[in-house]
Amino acid sequence: MLRPNEQLDLRQLQRTFTLRTSDGFVENFAPQLIALINQQAPKVRLNFVQKLNRDSSLLRDGRVDLETGVVDESTSPEVRVRMLFRDRLIGVVHKGHALAKGRITAQRYAAARHVLVSRRGRAKGVMDEALEALGLERDIVTTVAGFSTALALARVSDLVATVPERHTGNLSEGMQIFALPFPTAAITVSMMWHPRMEADPAHRWLRDCVWQVCSQ
Repeated sequence: MLRPNEQLDLRQLQRTFTLRTSDGFVENFAPQLIALINQQAPKVRLNFVQKLNRDSSLLRDGRVDLETGVVDESTSPEVRVRMLFRDRLIGVVHKGHALAKGRITAQRYAAARHVLVSRRGRAKGVMDEALEALGLERDIVTTVAGFSTALALARVSDLVATVPERHTGNLSEGMQIFALPFPTAAITVSMMWHPRMEADPAHRWLRDCVWQVCSQ
């Protein structure tokens, strides 16, 4: 690790950074991030590990250098945070799906068959809370752990996947996307790191690279 007052020579920097992220982040942002880092610091390597929960202990222990995700009450108050972007939930179906035609109402959305994304195995999501306020309930046929799996199922079946728009942009190519016909809260995606890395020049450069890619 470089000390704060050391000069950072990116062309000679040899370091492996471990990033804890969702599969959606890797699939949508990693290609640009890897290209940017290779251009500036060709000897730097990135190790992506799957984020299965929001426990901050891996940052504290130094096993992870940087995390991305949604900050909530389970995030340790010591963790440093910088917002990357805001996202919104959208519906995604294959091109021949009934919801690909006509005006989409809350009633039509609820009446369709759905795949729910829940890493924790929950039975409902924020969409269901919004529908309940309208007196509606959707038919959740199956639950999966990741957005890519949900979209893969929606691509070849009559299931509707409800996913974050930016997190799944590359994965939903060739499919029909639509705005949800009822309001849901915006999703704020941030990067997080431990305070001891705050002034480390190489880590600061990594954070700048992540922000540059995600803020486009």
